[in-house]
Amino acid sequence: MAGGKDEVVTIGEAFLGVERSLTGRRWQVSAVDERQALAMCQRLDLPEVVGRVLAARHIDLDQASSFLNPTLRELLPDPFHLLDMRKAADRLAEAVRGGETIGIFGDYDVDGATSSALLSRFFSAVGAGVRVHIPDRMTEGYGPNAPALLAMRAEGVRVVATVDCGITAFEALDKAGEAGLDVIVIDHHEAEASMPRAFAVVNPNRLDEDSPHGHLAAVGVAFLLAVAVHKTLRETGWFENGRRPPDLMQWLDIVALGTICDVVPLVGVNRALAAQGLKVMSRRTNPGIAALADVAGVGERLDAYHVGYILGPRVNAGGRVGQADLGVRLLTSDDPADATRLAQSLDSYNKDRQEIEAQVLLAAIEQVESSVPEGPLVVAYGEGWHPGVIGIIAGRLKERYNRPACVIAMDGAEGKGSGRSVPGLDLGSAIIAARQAGLLLKGGGHAMAAGFSVARDRLEDLRRFLAERLTAQMSGPIRPVLPLDGALDAGGATLDLVETLRRLGPFGSGNAEPRFAIIGARVVAPRVVGMGHVACQVTGRGGGRLKAIAFRAADSDLGHALLANDGTPLHLAGTLRIDNWQGNTNVQLFIEDAAPLMG
Repeated sequence: MAGGKDEVVTIGEAFLGVERSLTGRRWQVSAVDERQALAMCQRLDLPEVVGRVLAARHIDLDQASSFLNPTLRELLPDPFHLLDMRKAADRLAEAVRGGETIGIFGDYDVDGATSSALLSRFFSAVGAGVRVHIPDRMTEGYGPNAPALLAMRAEGVRVVATVDCGITAFEALDKAGEAGLDVIVIDHHEAEASMPRAFAVVNPNRLDEDSPHGHLAAVGVAFLLAVAVHKTLRETGWFENGRRPPDLMQWLDIVALGTICDVVPLVGVNRALAAQGLKVMSRRTNPGIAALADVAGVGERLDAYHVGYILGPRVNAGGRVGQADLGVRLLTSDDPADATRLAQSLDSYNKDRQEIEAQVLLAAIEQVESSVPEGPLVVAYGEGWHPGVIGIIAGRLKERYNRPACVIAMDGAEGKGSGRSVPGLDLGSAIIAARQAGLLLKGGGHAMAAGFSVARDRLEDLRRFLAERLTAQMSGPIRPVLPLDGALDAGGATLDLVETLRRLGPFGSGNAEPRFAIIGARVVAPRVVGMGHVACQVTGRGGGRLKAIAFRAADSDLGHALLANDGTPLHLAGTLRIDNWQGNTNVQLFIEDAAPLMG
C-alpha cells in the first residue's frame, strides 16, 4: 500500500473494502482528476499530495493559487451589493455624526459574541457611544425580545443593530418600531417570505437577495457593515479635522473566531477572512483572545483547530451555562488583567458545561436506544435538561446515529429545542415550516442547525412533521460515508507530510482537513484519558509509530475496539496533527473510525 513519506494510495469505491466500519460508515476515497492534480503540482511547484488533495476538493488550476493564498483584496465583495446595506450604513453613519448611542443586540453564541464585539470596537473607534445587550439564555431566550429593546429605547437609544439574530423576530421588532426605535437587522439565518418590521434588513439569505455570499457567518456580514459605514463616514468628511480612521484589519482575529466557530463553509470570502484573521490572531494583539489561549494552555501558534475546539467552546460557555455577556466583554477588553479574569471565568464555566453535557448526553443516548431509531430523525427530550447544552448534545447524537437530531429541554408545559443536521438534509427549512404550521411557539435556523420552542403536547406532532419533511428531501436511504484522501502506513505520517498539508488550511466546513487511513495498524497501550477519550500508540507494518487519540470514544464501538485490541491489525481513519509536548514535536493521529482488515 503506502510506504513512502507522503505517498497516497487510492483504490476502489468501498475504500480498503470497508462497507461498514466500527462507526457504521462506508469508507470512500475522494475522486481525483489526475491530470488536474499533476497540472497544479507542475505549475505551482506543489508536492504531489497537495495537488491530489486540491483536486479531490474540486479546486481547478485557475482557482488553486487563490485557494492557497486567499486575500481580502481579491475576495472581499463590495458591501453595498447587499440589499439594505446602503440604508443601514447611512443611518449608522448619521448616528455617529450626531453623537447618538448605538445599541447592539447580539446572540449568546460565538458568532453573536464576535459580531457584537466587532461592531462595539468599530463604533467606539469612530467616536460613537455603544450599548451592548446579550440576552440571557434562561430568562430571555434566543433573539431580540421586546423588553430588552424597549429598555434600550428608554435609555435614549434610537438605533439598534441586531447581530446574528432578528430575521424572524416579528413580534419584538413590531413593538420596537412602535416605540420609535430604528432597528437594523444584521443576520445570516434563513429568512421567510415576509420581512420583520425594521429600518433595514441586511442578510445574504433574504429570499429576495441574489448575493452569492449566503455562506457568510453573521460576523462576516457585520464586517461588511463596518466596511460600509467606514466608507460612508470617509465620504462624508468624518475623518477630517484630526479624526483618525481605524484600520479594520486589526479586528480580523475576532472575525476569524466567529467564522470558524459558526462552522460556515471556509470557501471564498470566508476562507480569506479566516486565513487573514488567523495571521492577526498569531500576533496576540487582542488581550482577550491571548488570555483565553493562555488559560487553555495553548502555547503554539493558533490555527483553526485551536479556534474551533479550544477557544470557541470557552467563549460559548458563558452563554450556555454562565453569564451571557462574558464573551463580548472578553473580546472588547483592552486590560490584560481584566481579560485574564474573564478568560478564567469562561474556562471555569466550560468545565461546568462539560460535566452537565456528559450527564445529559448519557440520558439522551439511553432514551434513544430504548427504541431503535427509525426514519431520518433522532429526537430526545428530558425534564430539567440544561438548555445551554442541548445544541452540543444534538451534535453528538447526529454524529453517533448519522442522521439529523433534535434535543429538547423540557420545563413544564414548554420545551426549548436545538437541532443539528447532516449534509443534504435542510433542517432549518423544516423547522421554519413547522413554525408556520403552528407546531412551534417559535423557531428558525439554517440547513445544518436550528433552534425552536415547542409546547409539550405538540412533541409527537412535531416529530412526525419533521420526519415527513426530511423524508421528502431524501432521494434514498441515509447511507453514512466517511470520505478519505487516501492511505498511509504509520511510517509515512511524517512531520514533513503534516507541514505540507498545512498549506491547504485553514480547515473547517467546506474545506475538510485531509483524512487518511492508516493501514494495518497495531494499537499499543490503549487507555481512557480525560472525559472519555481513548489514547494509544499506533505502530505500522514498517515499524513507524504514532501517538493517537479518539475523542469521546470510550463508550462507543470504536472505543471498545481500541481498548480491547489484542494486537490484531486494524485500519484506522483520521486526521494528522502536529503535537508539541514537553519540548518534543511529533505527529499525532486523531482517530475518527476503524475497521478490521478485509480478507
